[in-house]
Amino acid sequence: MKRIFPAPWLSLALWLLWLLLNLSLSPGNLLLGAILGFAAPLLMRPLRPLPIRIRRPMTILRLFLLVGRDVVLSNLAVAWSVLNAGRRPPRSKFVKIPLDLRDANGLAALSTITTVVPGTVWSELSLDRSILLLHVFDLDDEEQFIEHFKTAYERPLMEIFE
Repeated sequence: MKRIFPAPWLSLALWLLWLLLNLSLSPGNLLLGAILGFAAPLLMRPLRPLPIRIRRPMTILRLFLLVGRDVVLSNLAVAWSVLNAGRRPPRSKFVKIPLDLRDANGLAALSTITTVVPGTVWSELSLDRSILLLHVFDLDDEEQFIEHFKTAYERPLMEIFE
C-alpha cells in the first residue's frame, strides 16, 4: 500500500485543495483532483527527505521561543538601521559559519530559521555541508554573531535531529 500511496495524507490534501481551488464538485474536477493526489506523491517520492526522528521534543519549544524573540528583535534592529541609514549606513557582510550540523532535516530547519529572521540571508552551503555562507544586513562583531548563531540555532537543532 505504501508503494501505491507513499503519502496518503498528502494525496488527500492535494485532492481537497484541487476541489477547493476550483470551487466545483463536477465529475471532471473530482477525477482530475484524484489523479493529481495520486500522481504527485508518486512522482515526488525520490525528493522526500529521510524520515525525521526527533530526539528532544522540549528543545523544539525552547528553539521556537528563541527564534520568535530573535525575529522581533531583528525586525526592530533592521527598521532602526533603515531609518538611520543616512547617519550610519549598515555594515553588510558575508559571514562564513563553520557547521557541525550534518542532518538534512536539521539543515532545512536551519535554512528556514535564517530566512525568517530579518537581516540574514542563507547564501550558500558548501558541498560537504561544513561551511555556511550567510549575508548579514548589519554586523558589528563577526565572532560574536557566529557564536550566537551556533549557540542559538545550530546546537538546539543538533539536539533535536542528531
